Amino acid sequence: MRVIDVRHLGRPHVIGCWEVDGALVDPGPESSLPTVLEAIGDEQPRAVLLTHIHLDHAAATGALVQRWPDLEVYVHERGAPHLIDPSKLLASAERLYGDKLEYLWGKILPVPEANVHVLSGGETILGMRVAYTPGHASHHVSYLHEESGTAFTGDVAACRIPPSNLVMPPTPPPDINIEVWEESLDTVAGWTPERLALTHFGAIEDDVPGHIETVRERLRDEAALARKLPEDAYEADLQRRIRAQLDGEGHGEEIVAELLQAAPTAYQWSGLDRYWRKKAEHEGA
Repeated sequence: MRVIDVRHLGRPHVIGCWEVDGALVDPGPESSLPTVLEAIGDEQPRAVLLTHIHLDHAAATGALVQRWPDLEVYVHERGAPHLIDPSKLLASAERLYGDKLEYLWGKILPVPEANVHVLSGGETILGMRVAYTPGHASHHVSYLHEESGTAFTGDVAACRIPPSNLVMPPTPPPDINIEVWEESLDTVAGWTPERLALTHFGAIEDDVPGHIETVRERLRDEAALARKLPEDAYEADLQRRIRAQLDGEGHGEEIVAELLQAAPTAYQWSGLDRYWRKKAEHEGA
């Protein structure tokens, strides 16, 4: 088991593709695929396991299947249609990223339906237990590698860029739901994993229960601040707090840059704001 640093846009510690028993968990963006291919060589992966289909986690999937046409891909049932036909996903991404889309994430190729294995949660595949863990995304799953006690949590267990201790839950639109996310944290905690394998970035082994509780606290705090502050003020305040904590830990600007690339502050408020608006609409219905 290892994490392959895909070196997104040439920067380390932003996106990690996990290789476990020959399978790839979240291969990352197509723009970083050469780094992954160099790491795994010419041998076809056993499978691709996606926690969710956000482009920083999954955009390389179609290109991998194009390279190895019988490669199997596992994804939640809500994400599967967008792998097979990524047109809606691309339209949404273009609204978010504009003309930087291909530069950031590369070319997003469709995955043939025959290659897609649909998950709903509760399965065991390739020695991994699967749980449905929404909150960050409505199509998010996590995987527990039972032999090693490692939970591959995508974005549910947030971002932490080593060697810092700053925990940042990524909250881009459109699916953020704080209560559901907390239930997903309960699901992961219920596995009592020995370690958490984060996409952003690396393994959490020192205090897994403490990390999960910190994610929960950060979610609540960020949601409350986003409800209170307008977008510009929230983003400025978030960047100030990030720099203050990392400076206090003795980290330089490079760690700040890695974290801001992994969880861009430009999208944090909009996901939380949409959560509050949807919550108000539901409560007023």
